[in-house]
Amino acid sequence: MTKNETVPGHFMATESAQALDVFATAVRQDVDVADLAGSTAFYTIARGSSDAAANILSYEFMRELGVPMTSLPPSVFSLGKGVSLAGSAAIIVSQSGASDDLVRSAVGAKGAGAKVVAITNQPDSPVEAQSDCIVPIGAGPEKAVPATKTVCGSIGAGQAILSAMSSDFQNRAHRDAKKLAGLSTQFEQANRLQSALLRARHVYVIGRDTGYGAAIETALKLKECVAIHAEAYSASEVLHGPLQLATNPLMVLILDTGTAETQDSLDQAEARFEKEDCDVVRIRVSDFGIDLETPAASAALLLAAVYPIILNTALALGYDPDTPATLSKVTQTT
Repeated sequence: MTKNETVPGHFMATESAQALDVFATAVRQDVDVADLAGSTAFYTIARGSSDAAANILSYEFMRELGVPMTSLPPSVFSLGKGVSLAGSAAIIVSQSGASDDLVRSAVGAKGAGAKVVAITNQPDSPVEAQSDCIVPIGAGPEKAVPATKTVCGSIGAGQAILSAMSSDFQNRAHRDAKKLAGLSTQFEQANRLQSALLRARHVYVIGRDTGYGAAIETALKLKECVAIHAEAYSASEVLHGPLQLATNPLMVLILDTGTAETQDSLDQAEARFEKEDCDVVRIRVSDFGIDLETPAASAALLLAAVYPIILNTALALGYDPDTPATLSKVTQTT
């Protein structure tokens, strides 16, 4: 281990800086999806950050293919007897490809009639061994416990699958990948956001469409790295019961992918929380001086931008985000 590698946050800083390049490379890989032709539904099976990436992809797949895509809990197969998946595809997203419940899910999904796709970062993993189609994340080793570049790479790998199924989407996705490769994630409100997080004890992270999946991942990272209570909500869902918590001190982070259809919803949420005197910060894709054509790419950009801020907030509070006290890189669940 080098001297730099012992510096708190070294690995997360290095790896999060690679996130957009990993995303861009993953998007542009060639994928053979012949086995997925005619699938009437897609199911994702994942946990943690991988499940957040899967959530982002679900909006993109449904928009482009016009068929359902939703998450199945691994326990359907690891603890239960499974469900019929005839005519469908199951996409298992796992950085390590080693968790026993996901291996059981791959076996169970195939036995239930699904074509199984593995999105993993570890070649020759147990999940890959049970899959019909393998789509590498290709991020290389990731040593920090909090996943960053593998999350963006998972989104990119999912876009590669979709690109292989739609030439029109492929053109748009590849243009976005070219724009994002090497892009700086610095933006004007970065210091304001970090200051707000340093003050915060309770955080809502709000998004819509693919921005909701980005919100789930951001809230998870705040819990992992900064030990802040954070919850993710859709911009519409949050205006029901959860709005009441704004009567207590609350910081609100809004992730705006720029999708035209989501603007009214995000605007309404922003106005309501500002009316309640919450500390509100809204990050827009336009803050980076870029225009993207695929909302999943926009979500990947927003994540790549917030990761360094979460890292710096953790360091300012005395935490080492590379090694959160209660967590490990590979989590074995049942």
